[in-house]
Amino acid sequence: MTVKRFSDFILDFLSGLIMTAVCGVFLAISLLLMLSEIQVPFDPAWLAVIISGLPIAYSAVYELVFERSITSELLITIAMVASIFIGELFAAGEVAFIMAIGAILEDKTIDRAKKGLMNLVSLSPSQGRRIGPDGEQLIPVEQIQPGDILRVLPGESIPADGEIVFGDTSVDQSIMTGESLPVDKSIGDSVFCGTLNHFGSVDIKAEKGSEDSALSKLIRMVRDAQEDKAPMQRVVDRWASLLVPAALVIAVLVFVFTRDITRSVTVLVVFCPCALALATPTSIMAAIGQASKYGIIIKSGDALERMSRVDCVAFDKTGTITNGSLTVSDVISFCPELSADELLVLAASAERYSEHPLGKAIVQHAKDKGISFKSADSFKMIPGSGIISIINQSKVLCGSESFLRAEGVTIEKSVTAVLNRLRSQGKAVILIGRDISFLGVAALSDTLRSCVPAMIRELGQVKAEPVLLTGDHLSAAEYFAAQSGIKSVFAGLLPAMKVEKIKELQLSGRSVCMIGDGVNDAPALKTADISVAMGQMGSDIAVETADIALMGDDISKIPYLKRLSAATVKLIKFNISASMIINLIAIILSVFALLNPVTGALVHNAGSVLVVLNAALLYDRKKFALSRQGGAAPS
Repeated sequence: MTVKRFSDFILDFLSGLIMTAVCGVFLAISLLLMLSEIQVPFDPAWLAVIISGLPIAYSAVYELVFERSITSELLITIAMVASIFIGELFAAGEVAFIMAIGAILEDKTIDRAKKGLMNLVSLSPSQGRRIGPDGEQLIPVEQIQPGDILRVLPGESIPADGEIVFGDTSVDQSIMTGESLPVDKSIGDSVFCGTLNHFGSVDIKAEKGSEDSALSKLIRMVRDAQEDKAPMQRVVDRWASLLVPAALVIAVLVFVFTRDITRSVTVLVVFCPCALALATPTSIMAAIGQASKYGIIIKSGDALERMSRVDCVAFDKTGTITNGSLTVSDVISFCPELSADELLVLAASAERYSEHPLGKAIVQHAKDKGISFKSADSFKMIPGSGIISIINQSKVLCGSESFLRAEGVTIEKSVTAVLNRLRSQGKAVILIGRDISFLGVAALSDTLRSCVPAMIRELGQVKAEPVLLTGDHLSAAEYFAAQSGIKSVFAGLLPAMKVEKIKELQLSGRSVCMIGDGVNDAPALKTADISVAMGQMGSDIAVETADIALMGDDISKIPYLKRLSAATVKLIKFNISASMIINLIAIILSVFALLNPVTGALVHNAGSVLVVLNAALLYDRKKFALSRQGGAAPS
């Protein structure tokens, strides 16, 4: 072991909980001896100074000599040395002891905030079962490649993001989405790395390697968040460096005017900016930990501060306020001999071999209703127009209005009004005909997320105006905006136009939060004052660009995020103000000799402990618990 590593080991050992407790025991003995006026050749307070003071002094000297940085530890070291110089050993040991307690409390707060990250890391599987020509083989997750077929047995963690190609199961994906109950999965459904396979054995086709999985991205984002400093924290760091020379100047002036070295030393003791330095990082870490419990990844303290100022929330439509997938919303028969279900059977049977998303949606809708398909003798797809299928020796047509007319189908004018109504609701329509007869219409629509209306109402309560920015037609945008409760709608926007609209809002004095999920949203996410990406279904570029990611795509959490960020900034300001007021009062009392080094250390460091405990409470504060619309609180 090198000298450097040995010294680091000793300092870490002295800073630990056990040695800090030992330090407290020696201080207690020293206090009893002092109160009993018992004279001993060796004051136990010396051991307290060595145990808790040595790590502080080492840190101060190292930062000053090697980093050219004046830190709060330097002022604490000066205060300890000055206390020892005037014979106040107990005061020196007390300063070191209470600072050690403050450091332990800070570490505990940060450890609790990092608990979510540690849970994520522990969920990362180490190996997977790859199915190849030689059968089943256990391999490290690092060797998994996109396209690999992986078998996952009941009770095992899923080793990679992928799609189920064989089997049915239920998956506990609470770590990604916050859902408390297992989710049923079958062929074609997506699964995520680190989630737990509950019941059935399934084969999945890996879509990404382990380094690119949603879980790995989540872990990287949390780590980045912990390493980033908020602007408030940088300001506090600068204040701490200014307070050191200020304390020395005031201590010297007090000695010059009073000729009382004890007062000067007391000023140095109470001037230490410990509470000030702890105010921001502990609050930021507690807030990030609080948010991570709900599947919200805040990448930096800076993002929290900016989110607290937001007064306008801009939403993309598809995949953000909507579910992002087309489903059949209406089946309307214009043929008296055919019911809606019979028309659906015909359309689904004709579209059974279609690769078009609209055709697939019709087929899936029929499967969901348990409808039996009719056999088709032939199938032909005309790209951009529709399909022709022969069923029971009749030609069944599904496609656009122009396609059916071109095939000789007669469409009455009365149908046009129905088509216009459906299109005004943002729905895609497929016309269905048989031979030359028009039979009816199947309409498909994206669906509004069920939580959106309640979420929009909550945004009003936190004074954030919702705005819809979408590339869709105005009629579709207005339809979903009306369902949501959003009054400001801007439609037909290309990506560059979304950027311009956000800039317009910013120029009007608004602080804009942009929420999106697609590649086309990335420029707007980057332009907004703060950005939130849908972490599950969003594109990689959107998630990487955004400041915050919703891993469960649950936008009902946006009002909670706004409340949490505002409360965090308020707490930071309170802690900073409280620490400065405590220090100011203690300095005045010290100048007038109403505090001595011992009582001064108690008053000053009580403020430090208060700041850390106040920040720790933010991690578990129930007032931020999600509403019913936003999901249940995690266990």
